[in-house]
Amino acid sequence: MPVFDASSIIYAWDNYPERQFPGLWDWIASQITNKSLLMSAVAVEEVDHMAPECGKWLKAKGLVGLPVSDDILVDALRIKNLLDIEGDKFGNGVDENDLLIIATARNQITKLVSDERRQPDLPKLKHNYKIPAVCAMPEVGVPCLSFIEYLKLSEAVFR
Repeated sequence: MPVFDASSIIYAWDNYPERQFPGLWDWIASQITNKSLLMSAVAVEEVDHMAPECGKWLKAKGLVGLPVSDDILVDALRIKNLLDIEGDKFGNGVDENDLLIIATARNQITKLVSDERRQPDLPKLKHNYKIPAVCAMPEVGVPCLSFIEYLKLSEAVFR
């Protein structure tokens, strides 16, 4: 039951339209129903803002965003400190919502599905790390995969 970042569900919505890939979206709906696909409440808000039709579809299928608990807030702050982010000076990497989404995946002890750009050469300044780089930090330790990697690992077949 991975936690999805807004970037991955929007990637799927934009690249695999429901009318052309109904089997995929039926499967995603079943993952939501089975609680096998989770999203942080902040990620759901991002989807609502960036892709309103996708947000409506997710809610119609029963997706309820995971609330940001005190444990998640504390872990997000810990990660923020690891990245040497002071105050609201986030740089070109993760932002506050990203930290909450990563901390949500850690709280759920699961993978994070994110289609944020991978950084093969890490920036010198940690506050410029994107989600996959933050997840890969030993002190964070969240497996991070893209939407396509998630589909392949599922071994689901769509007809």
